[in-house]
Amino acid sequence: MTPGRRIAVVSDIHYASPGETARAGFEQRVITSPLLRWLARQYRHHLWMRDPLVHNHLIDQFLAHAADADAVVANGDYSCDSAFVGVSDPAACESARICLERLRTAFPDRTRSVLGDHELGKMSLFGGQGGPRLASWRVAVDTLRLEPFWRWEWDRFVLFGVTSTLLALPVFEPEILPEERAEWRALREQHLDDIRANLRALATDQRIVLFCHDPTALPFLWREGVVRACIDRIALTIIGHLHTPLVFRLSRILAGMPRVRFLGNTARRLSEALHQARLWRPFRVRLCPSLAGCELLKDGGFGWLELDPASAGTARLKTTSIPATPVSSL
Repeated sequence: MTPGRRIAVVSDIHYASPGETARAGFEQRVITSPLLRWLARQYRHHLWMRDPLVHNHLIDQFLAHAADADAVVANGDYSCDSAFVGVSDPAACESARICLERLRTAFPDRTRSVLGDHELGKMSLFGGQGGPRLASWRVAVDTLRLEPFWRWEWDRFVLFGVTSTLLALPVFEPEILPEERAEWRALREQHLDDIRANLRALATDQRIVLFCHDPTALPFLWREGVVRACIDRIALTIIGHLHTPLVFRLSRILAGMPRVRFLGNTARRLSEALHQARLWRPFRVRLCPSLAGCELLKDGGFGWLELDPASAGTARLKTTSIPATPVSSL
């Protein structure tokens, strides 16, 4: 690959199929407490994303902006996961299928896609419903053709895609069905074996660009000796999940905070991630924002990964904004 080539990076597209679009207010309906329902509504309305089901047009804007890219990497979360159990839900599966098909058709043989947490299922933020499901794993891998781990070589760069939910499984275990935990643990160990083998097989002059949807996984990677041995060869780690640079900046400020175990599952999961967030630093983390960004700042966009093998193996991620479009209220 010659200098100046660029790879478009897109994350957290959250496409909504007709089946998901019909579930307006899905998050509110699983919250039993009136006070918590009101707080969730304020959080959605003013800060996060007023209506998560009305952003399908953004993939068209991305494809138009990225038309001259040499390749595309999608960094997870292709549906709205409105049933909270991942793509084993037919409506969420259809959302992810349409989204991935759009990317693969626009960039045939030039697309790689990372598994996000919403593909596998994620407990609702306020309602405590759902969680990762093995049925969603099987649909994601067998039907949607999402690879849990992939390797893509570009000159002296090696791009790795990993599955953050597997790596951070100890954080997600309370959300997993008890009868499925043993199989999830086996899948995690196989995933780690794949990562270890590929890191050991690197040539001495190769540089790594790591794609990992949720940075919660990075401290678990750091525990691997083979990862620590290669850490200086990681030119860049590109994450998604956080949607907005605002949350990414706050996570750096709150890194090392104590674990919170008495305010429910969401507080537990988030505080555990932030407790270990200081270990993100060695991975040279950069955020690819979601296409929609957050409601407060309207800061959606995508990234351009620039790889320059002629300049000491330099890799940079630059972000491009997508103009905000007003959306309806929940």
